[in-house]
Amino acid sequence: MAALPDSAQVVIVGGGIVGCSIAYHLAQIGIGDVLLLERKQLTSGTTWHAAGLVGQLRATQNMTRLAQYTTELFADLSAETGLETGFRKTGSMTLAMNSERLEELARQATMAKAFGVECELIGTDFIHEQWPGLKTTDVLGGVYLPGDGQTNPVDTTLALAKGARSGGAVIKEQCNVARLAVRDDKVTGVYLDDGVLIEAETVVLAGGMWSREFAGQHNVCVPLHAAEHFYLVTEPLDNFTKMRPTLRLPDEQVYYKFDAGKLLLGCFELKAKPWGMDGIPKDFAFGTLPEDFPHFEPLFEMALERFPELGDAGVSLFFNGPESFTPDDRYLLGETPEIKNLFVACGFNSIGIQSSGGAGKVLAEWIKHGKASMDLWDVDVRRTFPYQADKSFLFERTKETLGLLYAMHWPNRQFETARNVRLSPLHQKLLDQGAVMGEAAGWERPNWYARGDARVYEYTYGKPNWFDACQAECDGLAGSVALFDQNSYPIFRVEGPDALAFLQYLSGNNIDVNINQVVYSQWLNDDGGIESDITITRLDENLFMVVSAGASERRDWFWMKRHQQGFDCTVSHDTDSTIIGVMGPRSRELLCGLCDTPGELADQAYYHSDTHVISTIPVRFNRLSYVGELGYELCMSKAEAVTVYEKLISAGEGVGLVHAGFHAMNSCRIEKGYRHWGHDIHDHINPYQAGLGFSVDLDKGDFIGRDTLVAAKGRQSRRLVNLAIEADDAPFMIHDEPIYRNGGFVGLTTSAAWGHRVGKSLAVADVQDPAGVDAAWIRAGEFEVEVAGQRYPVKVQFKPLYDPTGSHLKV
Repeated sequence: MAALPDSAQVVIVGGGIVGCSIAYHLAQIGIGDVLLLERKQLTSGTTWHAAGLVGQLRATQNMTRLAQYTTELFADLSAETGLETGFRKTGSMTLAMNSERLEELARQATMAKAFGVECELIGTDFIHEQWPGLKTTDVLGGVYLPGDGQTNPVDTTLALAKGARSGGAVIKEQCNVARLAVRDDKVTGVYLDDGVLIEAETVVLAGGMWSREFAGQHNVCVPLHAAEHFYLVTEPLDNFTKMRPTLRLPDEQVYYKFDAGKLLLGCFELKAKPWGMDGIPKDFAFGTLPEDFPHFEPLFEMALERFPELGDAGVSLFFNGPESFTPDDRYLLGETPEIKNLFVACGFNSIGIQSSGGAGKVLAEWIKHGKASMDLWDVDVRRTFPYQADKSFLFERTKETLGLLYAMHWPNRQFETARNVRLSPLHQKLLDQGAVMGEAAGWERPNWYARGDARVYEYTYGKPNWFDACQAECDGLAGSVALFDQNSYPIFRVEGPDALAFLQYLSGNNIDVNINQVVYSQWLNDDGGIESDITITRLDENLFMVVSAGASERRDWFWMKRHQQGFDCTVSHDTDSTIIGVMGPRSRELLCGLCDTPGELADQAYYHSDTHVISTIPVRFNRLSYVGELGYELCMSKAEAVTVYEKLISAGEGVGLVHAGFHAMNSCRIEKGYRHWGHDIHDHINPYQAGLGFSVDLDKGDFIGRDTLVAAKGRQSRRLVNLAIEADDAPFMIHDEPIYRNGGFVGLTTSAAWGHRVGKSLAVADVQDPAGVDAAWIRAGEFEVEVAGQRYPVKVQFKPLYDPTGSHLKV
């Protein structure tokens, strides 16, 4: 056996299918100095017992594209490497037993077909033809993807490993990595169990269900937890004489796989069994878990009813093995924010086989180029939070997340487990007002305020049960004043002699403004892509307040910390302050009646800030609005928040104050065309493409991304636009609905909501044309949006659909 090298450009920890895919794809792009270290044998963690399903249809366009690539890779891998992988294009069918499921499948199929995934709606005749003997009396229809398939996970992993070795990679089994070598928050290698150091420029943690504990040694957040996953394999069935498409019945939480004349029946039950809370045994390899047929039995009984032939079959294997799941059912990918050049690829939520090719490709590209090749926020590890790595939190949440694979992917669906982790100081006060809470970044925050006793979501793709409540909130906002709890907005403070220079370097807009002025800006990467969307208030000569979004709290924090070197300033997270939004045409009247300096407040200009006193409490008033009405964000100590809130409520009775939630805020911001980071804008779209060129100042001096923006300024081939469905029977859009111009596909919606002030179904969309997208291009086109297979005419424009001149804001 060849000696272990003492260094490598890239060290990969973990030899499952994902680790081997990363090594293979690094070799494909010219990085051959790769060392993959596997603690036992390749595939011995969870890969070896995977069902091997290879599907393409995912919830979003980018995740579907990655899964689509995996299918293409597996189709050619055997010929390339000379090793048989067992991959076959078998097709797959997913069936719907209710109208909402059929709507969901139709929406996903519409999105997938827009960029080349072959996908068709099917009826019971086709189902009987492909799966004779299946009862379909209650089946409303389904979708069929002929390009889906199945593969042998072990053989496919070995083929990827051979391809990696052919490109120069070294793969060592029976070689356990104990910990990382880290210097100045940058990974420099790994230590083996015997203390041997292997130096590396980059380390990739692809250790599956061991990854959380391994990363935790170094205070790196990798929240995942193992759960028991069940399937059985029958003896050969008489009628299984030819290949059948993989069959998914998500309404019954099961899938059926043709397996060499046998039937593999697997499940994703709604209440799962977490495993390994106290840690995964170090010697666990090719391991199984104790049988628990009573846990599986209710789904097996449904399968017997659905496919009676199963009742005549013997069972050759009943299997229970662990898979790792994340708190939001999306895998973890990318460079960790805590340690530079440490990458992760783990937590694949039982879709590791079908995700392995795409994940390996984009991570290899990320390592080579120092940046992701596409928008990967859906799976970016920087979206996670330390509280999610808590064992008790993961134990409870994992009971839910396994089943979410086959549960309905409802719009605005809220997690039911492991809630109430982060609470606003106003939490109980808002519950008393009827708040129905949603969760964002762990914060409980009001999504809507119930009118009467109905304080729960009734999920649907149609008109939601909170529609009328949200309408009342928007009416109150437009006609009087609304109160928003914005406690989930993180507040950072940058202070010191170089605070201005630091923020000027990060920001596209000019931050060198007068004290008490607010600046809206983006932080950009070298390609001009938007890394963050923030407001910055100059509090003093060398002191600034940065307000960000809850979901990107850690990303934005570490973006500052990564770029702080060389600047004489400090960056702190102000966790002692909170924000209450007071918005609406009577907000000034309300606040002037409460503060000690009503005259100064009355004169306070748009995007200006000042401190006023409410009942002896100093409160910073930032005059700005994310809802398109006159408004103020009030920043105060959390310790004083309840007192300020009670003063607002008491005085608000005289002006018709209403409480409003984040559904109302989202509706209003889409009416105004305000962008939302993570949906409409991200690190692969620049401010000019996003319609945010007004927040860029190319004349202020150098900043990250400036050179790219100088070259990019002018007519754009890609733009974000605002659109409204004109039809009376307009459906509710969500995201990723295809947009057509003169019959040709030009883009997808990025976010959507019902516009309660304009009475229309609205969306923001990303549209593209190589010849350029401008006002003339819009005027010359007839546009449609396709929702669940049906096209609707839409009005498209750059300007907001509500108050396009902005007169409400600046009154």
